[in-house]
Amino acid sequence: MAKQNVAEQLVDILVRAGVRRMYGVVGDSLNPVVDAIRRSGDIDWIQVRHEETAAFAAGAEAQITGRLAACAGSCGPGNLHLINGLYDAHRSMAPVLALASHIPSSEIGLGYFQETHPDRLFTECSHYCELISNPRQMPRVLQTAIQHAIGRSGVGVVALPGDIAAEPAPEKTVEHALVTARPSVRPGEGEIEKLVRLVDEADKVTLFCGSGTAGAHAEVMEFAGRVKAPIGHALRGKEWIQYDNPYDVGMSGLLGYGAAYEATHECDLLILLGTDFPYNAFLPDDVKIVQVDIRPEHLGRRSQLDLAVWGDARETLRALNTRVKVKTDRRFLDRMLKKHADALEGVVKAYTRKVEKHTPIHPEYVASVLDELADEDAVFTVDTGMCNVWAARYLSPNGKRRIIGSFSHGSMANALPQAIGAQFTDRNRQVVSLSGDGGFSMLMGDFLTLVQYDLPVKVVLFNNSSLGMVELEMLVSGLPSYGTTNKNPDFAAIARAAGAYGVRVEKPKQLTGALKDAFKHRGPALVDVVTDPNALSIPPRISAEMVTGFALSASKIVLDGGVGRMIQMARSNLRNVPRP
Repeated sequence: MAKQNVAEQLVDILVRAGVRRMYGVVGDSLNPVVDAIRRSGDIDWIQVRHEETAAFAAGAEAQITGRLAACAGSCGPGNLHLINGLYDAHRSMAPVLALASHIPSSEIGLGYFQETHPDRLFTECSHYCELISNPRQMPRVLQTAIQHAIGRSGVGVVALPGDIAAEPAPEKTVEHALVTARPSVRPGEGEIEKLVRLVDEADKVTLFCGSGTAGAHAEVMEFAGRVKAPIGHALRGKEWIQYDNPYDVGMSGLLGYGAAYEATHECDLLILLGTDFPYNAFLPDDVKIVQVDIRPEHLGRRSQLDLAVWGDARETLRALNTRVKVKTDRRFLDRMLKKHADALEGVVKAYTRKVEKHTPIHPEYVASVLDELADEDAVFTVDTGMCNVWAARYLSPNGKRRIIGSFSHGSMANALPQAIGAQFTDRNRQVVSLSGDGGFSMLMGDFLTLVQYDLPVKVVLFNNSSLGMVELEMLVSGLPSYGTTNKNPDFAAIARAAGAYGVRVEKPKQLTGALKDAFKHRGPALVDVVTDPNALSIPPRISAEMVTGFALSASKIVLDGGVGRMIQMARSNLRNVPRP
């Protein structure tokens, strides 16, 4: 039997760690690894058109499956292209192993062709980033990178020179058992006792939930029911906490709606549960605050805490639900539910008024129809910008759907690449990319990846021929919009020329049929919807501090935006409020 080389050994370790595919673009320094993948049969090489797509796709796969995903770039410019997608994966806490192949080891430090220093470049967007300069290092360095990515939920990077990858693997190298799942973390008994005391002493408790509540829906609902707490959420908490929620008061923050802002400011005790919500201008400074988070470095970095609790949201609530006293006074909860319903009633007309006649098409209407037609277990990937607004306000989670975006890193062009990674996990599951024309055109080349692999991703293109969020930022600063207009082609025609299904929609009455036809199509499809560039949105509360650095405007030309099917839940919850 022929002796393994380092590249083959690397592939074997990745397979043992649960990696099913590696996304990337081939290049000379990567050739030994790609050839090892070709001969392996246990891992697939996914050829994309841009390495940034590779990193975004790997991050999306990791978020969908919970398993380690992998991407790779060749030396110098090749692996440099990975960096934006790796930042996104890292900030999304997605376990990703990135292979940054390197120039010949004998030339490092001598200004060789395409020379960079990946072991330095990727340190800020990874938990671990090291160079392999000797074949004997490879198993341990790779395994350590994997453990960091899985154990700390983020990115691990290995820089590997192409000549080292082609060398024979040394015999009797150390390979330890790989940990491929994370444990639950229960807070200390002292913190639990302090938290119980704070909850019991408070008359009005509010929960504000983030992505850390994944898998804890039942525990959150039980706790809210015991203490009569309204539940608000951040954008990354939407998919985990909004559905089947009789205590829902909406979302706070820059894309917020409903009564979440009031609920967090009018309570006695605010519990930040599994959220690293970045906008402290939306958080109160005159109520008691408890934060529960799996990452201790997140505790207290957004607001002053009365108690910091290091632990899983689910484990923390399981301990609380058996100890806190049941509250009987639900006046605060009922008042917040009514405020929430009233707030939504006030803006629901924004997406129902004359939608059948309004051209260009209201993007709110597009999002609401899309929400109605999409599968019950659809995966939505969402571009940064105004698409975030429409996703936050119109997509209805149900415990089966997933909503993925660049919600922490805020990169453009994320939706299409993330849809690629999501679709590879299950070709039979509906994956829909909510793309803006700016983001889509930035990495449009990877629409060809959909065609090459016949991935049935459905791209719904919100085409307003502008960078809408940037225009809103300029409005805030009192500047005329400049450099924000896109002269776009017929994207549907481009899709058809590439060999995919493409249709252009310019009138509202065409929309439902076009979406249904695209969803029925078995391969990749693009629906190019010409939308109103003046449809913008503002959060429910605005202060001078909030304006700085973001698109917040009180201008009369800015619409409030609708709320989709959320009004139905709000009305239903309101019916459960006892009448005097």
